[in-house]
Amino acid sequence: MATNLYYPRFVETALAEALSDTPVVLIHGPRQCGKTTLAQTFGKTRGYDYFSFDDDVAAAAARADPSGFVSDLPTRAILDEVQRVPELFTALKLAVDRDRTPGRFILTGSANALLVPKLADSLAGRMEILRLHPLAQCELATKPPTFLDRLFDGAFQTRTYKRLGEDLPMRIVSGGYPAALARPTHRRRSAWYRDYVETLIQRDVRDLARIRSLDVLPRLLALAAGQTAQLLNISDLASPFQLSRPTIRDYVTLLERIFLLDILPPWHSNRLSRLIKTPKVHVGDTGVACSLLGLDAGNLSRDRNTLGHLVETFVFQEVRRQASWHDTEIRFYHFRDKDKFEVDIVLERAAHELAGIEVKASATVTGNDFRGLRKLRQASGKRFTAGIVLYDGEMSAGFGDGLYAVPIRTLWES
Repeated sequence: MATNLYYPRFVETALAEALSDTPVVLIHGPRQCGKTTLAQTFGKTRGYDYFSFDDDVAAAAARADPSGFVSDLPTRAILDEVQRVPELFTALKLAVDRDRTPGRFILTGSANALLVPKLADSLAGRMEILRLHPLAQCELATKPPTFLDRLFDGAFQTRTYKRLGEDLPMRIVSGGYPAALARPTHRRRSAWYRDYVETLIQRDVRDLARIRSLDVLPRLLALAAGQTAQLLNISDLASPFQLSRPTIRDYVTLLERIFLLDILPPWHSNRLSRLIKTPKVHVGDTGVACSLLGLDAGNLSRDRNTLGHLVETFVFQEVRRQASWHDTEIRFYHFRDKDKFEVDIVLERAAHELAGIEVKASATVTGNDFRGLRKLRQASGKRFTAGIVLYDGEMSAGFGDGLYAVPIRTLWES
């Protein structure tokens, strides 16, 4: 595994574009995913001064006098971990209203601003929000990807690839956090992930919510990791705890706010009345999930059921990460109906193009693997552009009518 601590972040182009016409840009994403490195690297040659609210003195000063703190800032400033000082947002709004020069502030935050309405609303119309994820496989390969454009264009050629084989579970257990990837062995990376979850819950959760029993959250996250890529079942998650289902649901939302969980909504259509309306749950990074489940590459490859779920989460997170810097907005769903037709990932581009991805951990594909994609194509009509089965095989090949079998490694290889 590579030990380079800095990789090119393909969202940097979107960051430069946003700062060219917007006063404030917020980069939000989980702690340790590279937000600070990205902001500092970008701002170093562009005249930005850096301030971190992980510094208790800076945080206390900003809380004591938000307006004075903002007015004393230099012309261009990076404000790191702003979710720790929510009092600052109103002062930033007033400062921007006085001077709407583009590119004044780069903010970073380890809480999802879209799930903290008072933070996002206070800078509505003045701030652009960019999501930074842990490293995508294509960023590790340092090759800008073409996968999403090929998917929506239905542009997969018949050709052969080298099968991933044992490299696939290795990539899954390694995850995408730069500091974990810098460690030389799985044992050391797994220790980093365990400490990361514990520190995140002890620190950021205390900032966001008052929870009496913080020890519940790591156990709940481990249970959710065991259910990754499955329908969200609050009753099953609540059963080991002496807590109500509404409380567990609030805890799940809290884990979503700090980017440890992603909730994937169901796709819906007026053409179908028998759709399942339950969302799916995905762990935010497969390295975190494997650490919580005590899995290394060897025992993951032997546990085919768990491997299937984690491969699906691995693919989902890769396409989500690639979509975060794509030119056009892409929204994500899953598809399932009461007749057990399903598609693991449904992608909607610009609200009028639809594509589907079914994920398999096996090395073969048959026509029956496309049954869910055919149902999705029927339900979406002319909006449907392509459907693919991503699998750990060697052959990329068409199955007719915009359907393809495609090896998983095409996600990051042209």
